[in-house]
Amino acid sequence: MQRLRLGEFEVYFLQDASFWLDGGAMFGVVPRVVWEKKTAPDELNRIPLMVRPMLVKGRKGWYLVETGMDDKQGEKHRRIYGIERAGAVLQQLKELGLSAGDVGTVINTHLHFDHAGLNTISRDGQMVPLFTNARYLVQKQELHDALNPHERNRASYLPENIVPVAEAGLFDEVEGEVELEPGLRLVPLPGHTLGQQGVVLESEGQTLVYTADLLPTLAHAPLAYIMSYDLYPVTTLQTRKRFYEEWLAADALIATPHDPISPLGRLTKTERGYMANPVQIGE
Repeated sequence: MQRLRLGEFEVYFLQDASFWLDGGAMFGVVPRVVWEKKTAPDELNRIPLMVRPMLVKGRKGWYLVETGMDDKQGEKHRRIYGIERAGAVLQQLKELGLSAGDVGTVINTHLHFDHAGLNTISRDGQMVPLFTNARYLVQKQELHDALNPHERNRASYLPENIVPVAEAGLFDEVEGEVELEPGLRLVPLPGHTLGQQGVVLESEGQTLVYTADLLPTLAHAPLAYIMSYDLYPVTTLQTRKRFYEEWLAADALIATPHDPISPLGRLTKTERGYMANPVQIGE
């Protein structure tokens, strides 16, 4: 866990589960001979990833961006994805003197199991919302798609992470860009899913963007480095083109959800295109 002061905001980069996904799927049309220079695969062609939720202290209280990866699916699920330390978010909240009840707002960038796994927890044999004092903010399109999955996305939208929150009436559906308090806003970042959203923090001349899976890792910054997991890859490309120059102009810090090494980076642009370089906290 690392801490950053961004103007009026306190930002904590949590470190939840580590896991592995197929490198070819993670880099889409980019050949292995190219992407393996950025991240070396294992003998199963998988690359290491991290689940990196973000905790923000604002004027209106604590915001948790992503809830982390759950451990509800059992040994087979853990083995397939090489999951370790699932649920570590709760321990890190405890280290800050917080509990799930102290979180006033959960921001679900989207509802895939590696981002919304701790939306719920098993208690007395039933799945119930974990953050019972919070409102869960999600784009209306995303919640609709998650509750009405199809063959292409069903494996990512697990009902046990979503339905109990919906039944408890804790989801607040938003549409488009929404300001939650001065300097903290939600921004639609469609492509990976149609309803994906990111988070932008702006305070005292500083900007930080939590990209969700628009950029799953810093290595994915080049425009063509788009995951096969993206349901709408051309939309991902259009979204990147729309926002990259804005983030460059703001000298924004870029926080990605799955980078295995660094929670933060900055975009650069050269004659070879866009790149993202790691940034140490405090630089």
